[in-house]
Amino acid sequence: MKREKSEALFEKAKKYFPGGVNSPVRAFRSVGGTPLFISKGKGCRIEDADGNQFVDFCCSWGPLILGHAPARVVEAIQKTVENGSSFGAPTALENELAELILSNNPFIEKLRFVSSGTEAVMSAIRLARGYTGRTKILKFEGCYHGHSDSLLVKAGSGLVTFGATSSAGVPEAFVKETIVVGLNNPDAVREAFARFKDEIACVIIEPVPANNGLLLQDKAFLQFLREICTANNTLLLFDEVISGFRLGFTGAAGHYGISPDIITYGKIIGGGLPVGAYGASAAIMSRISPEGDVYQAGTLSGNPVAMAAGIAQLSECLKPGFYEGLEKKTTRFVDALNEFAASKRMSFRVFSIGSIFWFAFTDAVQIQSADQIDAGSMAYFRKLHHELLERGIYLGPSGYEVGFVSEAHTDEILHGCQRVIMECLEIATA
Repeated sequence: MKREKSEALFEKAKKYFPGGVNSPVRAFRSVGGTPLFISKGKGCRIEDADGNQFVDFCCSWGPLILGHAPARVVEAIQKTVENGSSFGAPTALENELAELILSNNPFIEKLRFVSSGTEAVMSAIRLARGYTGRTKILKFEGCYHGHSDSLLVKAGSGLVTFGATSSAGVPEAFVKETIVVGLNNPDAVREAFARFKDEIACVIIEPVPANNGLLLQDKAFLQFLREICTANNTLLLFDEVISGFRLGFTGAAGHYGISPDIITYGKIIGGGLPVGAYGASAAIMSRISPEGDVYQAGTLSGNPVAMAAGIAQLSECLKPGFYEGLEKKTTRFVDALNEFAASKRMSFRVFSIGSIFWFAFTDAVQIQSADQIDAGSMAYFRKLHHELLERGIYLGPSGYEVGFVSEAHTDEILHGCQRVIMECLEIATA
């Protein structure tokens, strides 16, 4: 690989940005080496500043479900931006995207567009507190919900704990309003409700935890959360920033057939442009300003360019057989790698759901909580990541991150990638 231009750009970036990046994982510290500066992408491929080309399984961390620069999305963006990029005022495009989503999603009746997944979750938490009149929230170790203060809290040493902040700058007062328990642990959830009865505004979970490995939960556990929340007049909040419109048009809620009270979505609804949303029943959403007393606002909320891109992308996702085809080719890709690893007796497994997958160096057939991930196994991923880059395959630069298959990844391309990954696995585990 050529790296001269990326290295020069990184040295310059370190003069401007903390660590040389605008989001921590991009710094490549988990895998080593210089971060690649991407210059363009088309279909399932990206190209860096040095002209190296890669098959991309990061897909901008998930939202590019059609691949890079799909014609219909590009055309919608170009047509819209010719008329202006932002107005801070309503446009018809907001109505059009909202109708597209709501008319095909029985789990929410109204929504509010924001500018990111973090903002969507932050706003949804405030809504839950405002609606219930309670202050505490319950979250799960191993789930990531953005970088707002009350959610940057990690578990402590007890079964049920207020835990500790995972970032400097978060006041202790915020930590004391956030209860943290382990995933897939009904007893801990029951204890939390027993200790803090009538104090918990909402339980927030990634129904498909995909920010700290792919920690697939049993439907029974999610159903248990639905039932205990209902019994305690607590709202159940599904953070579907990753799973929303990935597992299917109705996300994990539709996949599992479980109705949360509030759902958050991320950049996939804007064709990869900065956007997010949160939605709920009309009764719950009526508490949002200006209709209600829970304040939330944003100049770029409902940005017309993002709305146009979202309409174009989600219209493609609604075509018959779209998600079925995506899942089938992902399953073929994953199964081949698992069969190879088993034949070589490797401590390696690919976990997947829909078009999301995760490479794990493990002998476990199921990993459902963060404490089941062997931190030492990340040394193998570091080596795998390096070998794959040298051979033209790009994964997110952390062994805790998941990968994605897009519509642009053809069976032929995936088959070629399988062979390369198999070769690199033998090197990484030697």
